[in-house]
Amino acid sequence: MESPHSLSPSSSSSYSSDGGGVSFETEEPRTPLAVRRALKLLNSGESELRLQAARDIRRLTKTSQRCRRQLADAVGPLVSMLRVDSPESHEPALLALLNLAVKDEKNKINIVEAGALEPIISFLKSQNLNLQESATASLLTLSASSTNKPIISACGAIPLLVEILRDGSPQAKADAVMALSNLSTHPNNLSIILETNPIPFIVDLLKTCKKSSKTAEKCCALIESLVDYDEGRTALTSEEGGVLAVVEVLESGTLQSREHAVGALLTMCQSDRCKYREPILREGVIPGLLELTVQGTPKSQSKARILLQLLRESPYPRSEIQPDTLENIVCNIISQIDGDDQSGKAKKMLAEMVQVSMEQSLRHLQQRALVCTPSDLPIAGCASEVSSK
Repeated sequence: MESPHSLSPSSSSSYSSDGGGVSFETEEPRTPLAVRRALKLLNSGESELRLQAARDIRRLTKTSQRCRRQLADAVGPLVSMLRVDSPESHEPALLALLNLAVKDEKNKINIVEAGALEPIISFLKSQNLNLQESATASLLTLSASSTNKPIISACGAIPLLVEILRDGSPQAKADAVMALSNLSTHPNNLSIILETNPIPFIVDLLKTCKKSSKTAEKCCALIESLVDYDEGRTALTSEEGGVLAVVEVLESGTLQSREHAVGALLTMCQSDRCKYREPILREGVIPGLLELTVQGTPKSQSKARILLQLLRESPYPRSEIQPDTLENIVCNIISQIDGDDQSGKAKKMLAEMVQVSMEQSLRHLQQRALVCTPSDLPIAGCASEVSSK
């Protein structure tokens, strides 16, 4: 995931009106000249000319992948502008580097190798909120490179990104959680992220953002990774509304977000069913899981079925002579979904049942939460299925 800041649409043509109509002239032939001019200004000794060059490079690389390649030699001089004492040069140079890095793996690596991380990370602590936002967006883009992930972590960026997640502007928070999500895919970084106790701030962001947004997707992806650890599971259930926020994404997020959400809940329930079954049930997860078995991705459907089985009242198989409750009917239908002949019919039946019984299921869950306390749950045979890490 890269920063979206440089990806606003723009036209590759310009037009002018002379009273007799509109004439179009393409910018493409002028691009090499503009590139040469920007590089010449950037390498001049005058600060004003270098500032103008940084602004020109930002504009030229806003949407043009070709210009990003042609301006690769600008990386070194721009990084040097981050190190000078004049604050007015920092943001123009940083934004030019940000655009150079978008969708360009070589530039991402070259920017880090040129020594940009030290000043960028220092900008995360800046009182200038615009500079802080630009620095966070830059780390988001640079962290999309697998080569850069361990280097960014080694430079101490993770605790500062978590501070941004706690105290930053709305845009900086969104970029920080996406950067942390990028960094979390490197194995050694996940434990470092966990040590900063980020889950309360991730949950706060998840509560306030649109559940169908990219921000919600990255929040849930990060939560899914963190609940692999006992500390992560404890933090999520200890945070007021933490499990509920994940359930809400499971119900109304994007397909990918819902996959992360059900994955997080399943990991919790598999790690210790007796401990996490009741907190998950209490948030009314069943209707969303039923819908997910029909409308989710293949992974989501499989995980939702397994979680439904784990959330049943008894850990033991039900008697065949038990009355057909909603859960029994669902489980029987689900068991037939994989059959070739009955697949379409079963899915249609289940979808109709979900639609008709949504309110009924919610009332049933509320009643169950009142009468079924943790002391009612059978303890024997409820050992954790996955060892804590």
